[in-house]
Amino acid sequence: MESKLSSENVVEIRDLHFSYGSRKILNGINLTVPRGKTVAVLGTGGCGKTTLLRLISGQLKPERGQVLVDGVDVHALDNDGLYQLRRKMGVMFQVSGLFSDLSVYENIAFPMREHTDLSERMIRDLVLMKLHAVGLRGAHGMMPRELSGGMERRVALARAIALDPMLIMYDEPFAGLDPISLNVIANLLRRLNDALGVSSIVVTYDVSESLKVVDHVCFLSDGVIVTEGPTAEILESDDAFVRQFIHAEPDGPVPFHYPAKPLGVDLGFKQA
Repeated sequence: MESKLSSENVVEIRDLHFSYGSRKILNGINLTVPRGKTVAVLGTGGCGKTTLLRLISGQLKPERGQVLVDGVDVHALDNDGLYQLRRKMGVMFQVSGLFSDLSVYENIAFPMREHTDLSERMIRDLVLMKLHAVGLRGAHGMMPRELSGGMERRVALARAIALDPMLIMYDEPFAGLDPISLNVIANLLRRLNDALGVSSIVVTYDVSESLKVVDHVCFLSDGVIVTEGPTAEILESDDAFVRQFIHAEPDGPVPFHYPAKPLGVDLGFKQA
């Protein structure tokens, strides 16, 4: 199915629902990612941010709703069609997802060998360029087990951009990074969009860093987008949810405690 808005948006999500068993995760998500823009999806841990990325990439199937990527209905594709569509995507996984038995160099080279007919000389040059962009060209011969957590995530980013994809999805890209690396990666994310014209989705709970580099912000809570807007407008928003999240306030629309009986009931001091 071709989207009428496919020339404007690289991703369109319409009334998307998803559950893990009886636990509802997404309850009617509507979201668009314009071409060439960076969109942040912010929310607390466990609100469904990573699940949303898995639905976009076709790793999960929704209960109902639709995900269009480049005008194509992701969940209407067969395996071959999904494989072809994924060639246009780059993903920086939350836990890096590096091949543990391959060196840093071989991890970056893998998608190039899998999806292109480039010569080994060209692959070598591209791998070193991608690693140089994240400050790890000198670590190309190391194994993943030899990397620090921050270094591992930077290699994961280099692999996500290996094929200069149309769409890059970042799952908690700032987690585990020291302040210097965090600043470099945040700026690189922004430069990639501006220089290559790619589109990006950043899912994170790191408000301060994401708001520095994204064009549009969406807040996810209770399975829906509760509010969204251009970054400048979000920073000036008086919305209670936005204010609580940006300023890390303990009291507000987002409860700190997961739903449960009163503590006294669980401890046997009171009746339910």
